[in-house]
Amino acid sequence: MKQARVVAIIQARMSSSRLPGKVLQDIGGKTMLERVIERARMARRVDEVAVATTVDSSDDALAAFCKDKDIPCSRGSLQDVLDRYYQAAKAFRADVVVRLTADCPLLDPGLVDETIRVFFDQQADFAANRLPPPFTRTYPIGLDTEVVSFSALERAWKEAEALYEREHVLPYLYDQEGRFKVARVEYGRDLGHYRWTVDTPQDLELIREVVRRLGDKPDFTWLDVLALFEADPTLSQINADVHHKSFLDVDERAQQKPM
Repeated sequence: MKQARVVAIIQARMSSSRLPGKVLQDIGGKTMLERVIERARMARRVDEVAVATTVDSSDDALAAFCKDKDIPCSRGSLQDVLDRYYQAAKAFRADVVVRLTADCPLLDPGLVDETIRVFFDQQADFAANRLPPPFTRTYPIGLDTEVVSFSALERAWKEAEALYEREHVLPYLYDQEGRFKVARVEYGRDLGHYRWTVDTPQDLELIREVVRRLGDKPDFTWLDVLALFEADPTLSQINADVHHKSFLDVDERAQQKPM
């Protein structure tokens, strides 16, 4: 039996509703997208790392950036992100897809590997170290890793109809219990209140400060980041007022035009 080809696909677009252009913002001398790609490439169980952006003209600069940096990139639907992922998974010949987002520059390669390990060990259709509100989560927001078999992704692509299921890619895998075999990766402490993703100017300010404090340590772990927050609780105050979206939230722009 041939070994499954595991491809990490990073969704990225320039037209973020709360912080446009965030994926190419500078964080300590590198763009946020570069940092996510570098971290994803450190995961030992990942065979290839690619970017899935959109055909919208607003993402021409992002596609050009990927081409200049020799980063594999595919382009698809702006709002139907499930279709964008499915088409990218086919293009990159993925047997298993690791879904990552370009706004999580503190992504942990070891945690990516652990989520992939659990996926295979439990012979799951879908594994994740997070599920969005209203589900509970034990890892900080910003370490999000989802792993799905191509066959389960294809079924979701064929069957999912709700706007939120198309926009948020994989809710169809977990929003109805028993539809798929789901594996959860949990931590021994509840740290889900920490917010380490970038969706607002306050988030970006926080991540820049974290990277500054980490210095030139490229192989830091999420526990190194946690140590910073536990040593200085004021860090969390930088983005304490930011509301995290639910998986049921749909970009209002998606409701104004067909996908």
